[in-house]
Amino acid sequence: MANQRLRALLRWTKWADWAIAAVGFTIIIFVLTFFFDSSSTDGAASSVNLPASDLVDLTLLHNAEDRGALCLDGSLPGYHFQKGFGSGSNNWLLHIEGGGWCNTIESCSTRKTTALGSSNFMERQVSFSGILSSDPSQNPDFFSWNKVKIRYCDGASFAGRPESEFKNGTNLFFRGQLIWEALMDELLSVGMSNAKQAFLTGCSAGGLAAVIHCDDFRERLPQHATVKCLADASFFLDESDVQGNRTMRSFYDDVFHLQGVAKSLDRNCLSRMGNSRCLFPREFIKNIRTPVFIVNPAYDFWQIRNILVPDVSDPQGYWQTCRLNIHSCNPNQLEILKGFRNSLLNALSEFQQKNEAGMFVNSCYIHCQTWMAETWHSPSSPRINSKSSFLTVSLH
Repeated sequence: MANQRLRALLRWTKWADWAIAAVGFTIIIFVLTFFFDSSSTDGAASSVNLPASDLVDLTLLHNAEDRGALCLDGSLPGYHFQKGFGSGSNNWLLHIEGGGWCNTIESCSTRKTTALGSSNFMERQVSFSGILSSDPSQNPDFFSWNKVKIRYCDGASFAGRPESEFKNGTNLFFRGQLIWEALMDELLSVGMSNAKQAFLTGCSAGGLAAVIHCDDFRERLPQHATVKCLADASFFLDESDVQGNRTMRSFYDDVFHLQGVAKSLDRNCLSRMGNSRCLFPREFIKNIRTPVFIVNPAYDFWQIRNILVPDVSDPQGYWQTCRLNIHSCNPNQLEILKGFRNSLLNALSEFQQKNEAGMFVNSCYIHCQTWMAETWHSPSSPRINSKSSFLTVSLH
């Protein structure tokens, strides 16, 4: 029998309800259930032998070198692929890992000596958990799907272009867009071209990549396929820090120009603004034609530590303990955090009006939530009205 809570949810084109959640603070939660029209996968686990382990091997992208689709250091990009089975054989879930961005020659040069800039440093096997798990008790909706974890090694959310590379001996490759294109072609060649349902997801900078490429993902798949996208902890805000500086805007401006990402961004936004502000989801997500679901904490600790209170804005360490533990914040700091929360809700208000869109915003002090079993689907997962928070992302 399918999870009765899933069957109780409304279809994805309607708002389910407004609820109140309190985890340290009170916050309005917008919930839009997110359904695919499909037959149930009930009984799949009992009829098909599940993999013995969720450790999945790294695959280096074939033909990447011929296509110039290279990581920052010139190595081949990679992904981890777990084949689907049973009723999920023709369904695909892609998850792009996060890892920030590099905005200078120096930071990109450092990054290329890590797994976020070179496949030479990537683990050869990774564990699939949360939304990627093949355990039906942990991942009841997608456990039998074809699942792909896309490794992130370009430093610009798969949007960089080789035209902006320096010819002065830095040996940095800005090829994110080429990696995306080569990866899509390879996955299409191994079965994704027959997809009935497809879900592009990502965490943090990977979630930003998912929404940047969401419509392109839709266009590459069969017309009859049901396709949607999810951005987890990726709704980065263009807000002033505690000293009044636009630190994040300045950072994105550096990424925008260093890696030449303009041609990968939304044309409508660029025609209206013409600059790096089109990297902020608020400015372009309203133009995405493919259905999108947003999962975001209102008190995203990465945004608090890097947008609201970056190190440079707190030279005296006034925010040091608060940044590390929200329970250590004093009343004045809590008011500032609540203001940041309100800025997120305000930024989401226009997106909220889209028919084929949904969001789940909780008040946890966390960053990404979909890739971890504890926050994706477990007894301790955030819940609203007794529903596991991420069951609202059900694709049944």
